[in-house]
Amino acid sequence: MSELTYHDKEKQNATLKLRELLKELPAFLITYFRGIEYVNAPRTRIAYAIDLKSFFDYLHENNSYCQRYEIHDLPIDVLTMIKSFDIEEYIDYMKLYKKDGKTITNDERAIKRKLSALRSMYNYFHKNKIIDENPVLQVSMPKIHSKAIIRLEANEVADLLDTVENGDGLTKKQLERHDGLKVRDLAILTLLLGTGIRISECVGLDMNDIDFDNGRIKIVRKGGYEAFVYFGDEVEAALMDYMLERREIEGIEGHENAFFLSNRRSRISVRNVEIMVKKYSRIVTPTKKITPHKLRSTYGTSLYQETGDIYLVADVLGHHDVNTTKKHYAAIEDNRRISARNKVKLREN
Repeated sequence: MSELTYHDKEKQNATLKLRELLKELPAFLITYFRGIEYVNAPRTRIAYAIDLKSFFDYLHENNSYCQRYEIHDLPIDVLTMIKSFDIEEYIDYMKLYKKDGKTITNDERAIKRKLSALRSMYNYFHKNKIIDENPVLQVSMPKIHSKAIIRLEANEVADLLDTVENGDGLTKKQLERHDGLKVRDLAILTLLLGTGIRISECVGLDMNDIDFDNGRIKIVRKGGYEAFVYFGDEVEAALMDYMLERREIEGIEGHENAFFLSNRRSRISVRNVEIMVKKYSRIVTPTKKITPHKLRSTYGTSLYQETGDIYLVADVLGHHDVNTTKKHYAAIEDNRRISARNKVKLREN
């Protein structure tokens, strides 16, 4: 039996996790999740299941009709009984509540996500004529206030890669393991900074996904489709150095073909990469909270500054909608506008 890819394993794990979540949800939702299987990614379906569980838990605690049933036994008629003001009360409750002695808050992005889960569920049953009304449509989505985009400056990128190479600033304990990790760590950081790929695309790379002849890697994009991403000379050098090291390491069973390996010779995890990025970046720029996604933003910013082509940036980053890209790089557009203010002269001095 051939080794499963990272993404195949992720799908299997998501399927099993969703089955467990469905045991705590109304039985009629099995039809809904089957219906969106080929429309939404596995992680999206799990997120919907978690948010819908919050909704039905709330109803079970606060609605007298729902209290007559166990959550799994709730009839689909409950959806027709819920009105828009019931959903608004739920949203208001989710902003701040207590559970198991802990105070839980949800910001505007979390509230929007929970409403999106409700909209998806109601849209499915309404579209299939299982229910006659869709009360969620009468509930306004919260306005999301934009946040400052955190990214690395050019000098910080250079300092970050230098830190990986020389280990300056690491603790004594970290330095004990540094020599055995720096080639791999440098390859990962150079790849993320030099291509803008997502962290899941990085950890999902297999040995045969690296194509040095054509200067590219094959990745599985968000949404499950395959794409080629091309890399430059600096990325190629870092990948080659690690490839020489990687060929001398035998991955454990089930991870033989994984490109980036952990100390245990298994495929490196998303969490491992997040910890690694934090370890080095807080030495270089302790005031910025740098994550792998911030490295992706850094690449997108640099590419846009060099080319001025927002459509190219969207294509390279794998954005389906260029408006997503524009949203992230609006600040750069402002800088370009500012630089143009004195370009046109009205009168000679």
